[in-house]
This record gives sequence, structure tokens and C-alpha cells, in this order.
Amino acid sequence: MKLPFRKEKELYSSLYAILGFYPRDISIYKQALMHRSAYKRNAKGRLVNNERLEFLGDAILDAIVGDIVFRHFEGKREGFLTSTRSKIVQRDTLNRLANEIGVSRLIVSHGHMSAHNSYMEGNAFEALVGAIYLDRGYAACMRFMQRRILSQIINLDKVAYKEVNFKSKLLEWCQKNKVNLKFELTSQRRDENNSPVFVHKVLIEGLDGGTGEGYTKKESQQAASKTALQSLRRKPQFIDAVFAAKTERTKMEEEPVQAAPDIDAKEDFIVTHDIENAPAAASETAVNKTANAGKAQKKTQKKDEVDEFDLSDIKAFDRPMSREDIIAAAEAAAFGEQ
Repeated sequence: MKLPFRKEKELYSSLYAILGFYPRDISIYKQALMHRSAYKRNAKGRLVNNERLEFLGDAILDAIVGDIVFRHFEGKREGFLTSTRSKIVQRDTLNRLANEIGVSRLIVSHGHMSAHNSYMEGNAFEALVGAIYLDRGYAACMRFMQRRILSQIINLDKVAYKEVNFKSKLLEWCQKNKVNLKFELTSQRRDENNSPVFVHKVLIEGLDGGTGEGYTKKESQQAASKTALQSLRRKPQFIDAVFAAKTERTKMEEEPVQAAPDIDAKEDFIVTHDIENAPAAASETAVNKTANAGKAQKKTQKKDEVDEFDLSDIKAFDRPMSREDIIAAAEAAAFGEQ
């Protein structure tokens, strides 16, 4: 896209004020400042906007900020370094940086800007970093971030200890208190500019902790987490309800569980008597025993028709054995086993 000489000179001056040096290839910077709504086609007919440079700049920013944070916070653990880097390269921070150094005034775009296009400034900042990398290399990107951004605009120490990740904070609170947390996508739609809008609900122990919407799932979860944290801080009744629900859940989980039933078939309900080896001095004769057994069998069969497992009619001998009978029965059993 060609610009009149005067505008080109103004662009050079504006970029010098932002970057601290004059561009070598101004066309790359023009592309970095071109929103997709104002795309052009190059000589090969391909669309030209800042999305590819935004992709490149995003990767370069992660590497540079990670390098700076690693060296600045010596001895800090990986989680702390990752959190600090994410606070610097997140969209809200990049939007503010773009507005602060004047990048937002140079963006070329067409059409009505919706709320979703508030990311436009941060995307252009990333694309600008990508343009610097292509124009002057990695070292120039590092100098730009160190001298122009981190030494003049961002205080690394303050941003490192400032909590802005509401979802992370809510997850940490729930883990410490052993409380169940769930994010539920309740709706998804498109706004008047055909941009996707997501709505998430936070469920804490199954209770509605609040909802949030955004143009990405991550953004909507962050908004919902912020609402839930506000409820936990400002509504004591909500906290009481959460822990009451947790108590009920853990109570159910800790109910004693009965042992599984034994699958081995037991036949101890059958009572047998050795008629052959019974002593002669027994109170009943073998004939009477047989007759009585027949009667008992008929009676048992009749009762079994009613209840197969009712064993109340099976009894031991009612008459006690004498000492001589016991000795004789023991001897007979002993010799019979040999």
C-alpha cells in the first residue's frame, strides 16, 4: 500500500518515536499495522494484513519476556516465572502497552469496531514485534522490550506479585479447601458483528457461583471466576452453603460399604445320621427311624413347596444319649474311619 510522501514521513517519525530507531523496510511495519478489516492484496493476489506477523510476534514475545523474567527473578520456580510472563504477554497488558506508546493511533482498519475488536491494539503490538524481528533481528526485539517497555512502562516486580488470573486463584482456593469446582459452558452465540460469544458458569460443590461471558472460552471462564471470587468474599451465606454441600457430599462418600456376599454354596443345612454304625442302645430302632424319616421327608417336601429355604423342621435328636452310648458311638466312628 503506497502512501503519499508526507504521510510516509509521518509514519517514519511515529515509528521512530515508538521504536527508538528508523525502520529499514517500512512495508513490513505497514503490514503490521494493517487490521484484517482493511486487508489488501499483494502482486500475487494474496491477502495482506497483520495476522501472520501477529503469530510471529507472539512467539518472539514469549521467548524474549521469558528470557528477561528468567534473568530478573533468579532462583524463582517455574510456576512463578510462567505466571509472571503470562501477565505481561496477555491481551489486556498488550492493549495497554499499544495505547501507551502510540501504536493504536497508527492502526489502519475499516468498518465499525465492536467490543471484540478491543484486541486489535494488542494484536498490532505483537505484529509490530514480528516486524522488528524480520527487519532487524532478535537482538533489536530484545532491546526494544528492555529499554522501551520494561524499563519505562512496566515494573516487573510489581506485575510479578499482582494477581490477575482469577481462574487460577479460584482453583487454588478450591484445592486448599477440598471443594469441587466445575466450569460449565451454558451458551454460545454470535454478536451483531458475527464474533463468537461464550458464556460459562462456575459450579462450586454444585452451587451456582456466577457466570461470565467473553469472546473466547478462556476469557469467559476468567470472568466467571472473578464473579465467583466476589461471591465468596462478599456473601457469607454462599460460603456456608458451599461447605454445607461439601459436608453432605463427603458424608455420603464415607458411608461404610458392606462386604460382597459369599458366592460359595453352603450345605450346612443338611443333617445326616449314620444309621449303620449307630449303637444298639439307641432310643429308637432302625425301623422306627426309617419310618420317621419317611414322614419327615414327606413333611419337608410339602413345606418346601411353600418355602424352599425354610429349614425350621430340621432338628437334632431330642433324647440325650447316655455315657455308654457316647463311648460306643465314638469307638464306632473311630474304627469306621480307618
